[in-house]
Amino acid sequence: MSDTPPPGSAFLVAPPGGAGPGILLLHSWWGLTTEVEDAARALAAAGFTVLVPDLFEGEVPADAADAERLLLESDPNVTASLVLASILALRANSADPEAPVGLVGFSMGASWALWAATRQPASVRAVVAYYGFQDIDFKGLDAPVLGHFAETDALVTEDQLVEMQSHLLLLGKSVEVHRYPGTTHWFAEPAAGDHYDVASAALAWDRTLEFLSEHAGLQAD
Repeated sequence: MSDTPPPGSAFLVAPPGGAGPGILLLHSWWGLTTEVEDAARALAAAGFTVLVPDLFEGEVPADAADAERLLLESDPNVTASLVLASILALRANSADPEAPVGLVGFSMGASWALWAATRQPASVRAVVAYYGFQDIDFKGLDAPVLGHFAETDALVTEDQLVEMQSHLLLLGKSVEVHRYPGTTHWFAEPAAGDHYDVASAALAWDRTLEFLSEHAGLQAD
C-alpha cells in the first residue's frame, strides 16, 4: 500500500487482506462523523479501500443550523480542489493506482460526487448518490449512477430530481434511481436524528454494495 498521505484531514481504511479497489466517500453537511467512519469501515470489509476527505476541516456541526452555516462559509473552489485531489490520493493507495475509483456521496457529498465524475470521467467508474443532485451538463459523465432519494424532500424538489434523471437518460447515461416511501432527506444517516429511517437505510446500503461490487472493480480486481 502506498504511503502517499491523503490531502488535508481525511479518514483512510483498507480491507483486512490489503488494498482493494478505491471508493471515495463524501459526507453530507453533518460532517465527518463516527457514523461516516463506520460506513467507510463497512465498505472496507466488503473489499474496498476507502478515503473520506473532511470537507469541513475538522468541524462537526451541532445541529442543522450549524451545518448550514458551515456549508455557507465553505469555499466551493477549495472543496472542489479537495475532492479532486482526494481522488488522486485514493488511487495511489488503492490496489491499482492506474484504475478509476467509485464515488459514494451523501447530500452535499452526492452533489460533489456527481460533479467530480463529470469533471474527471477517466478517474471515476461508478457513482452512488444519496439524495443529492446536480444541474450541470452531464455530457462528460461516463460512470453509471445509482441514486437513492426520499419520498418527501425539502432540499431536492420533484422537479429537480425529474430534470436530472431525464437529462441523464436523454444523454444515454446509465442511471438507476430508487425512491424510499415514508422517508425524508438524510434518511440514511444516523446523525440526522428523526430523519434517519433504519429499514430504508439498510435497503439502500444493500443496493449500494451490490452496485459497487458490480461496477466499482471489486470483481475484476
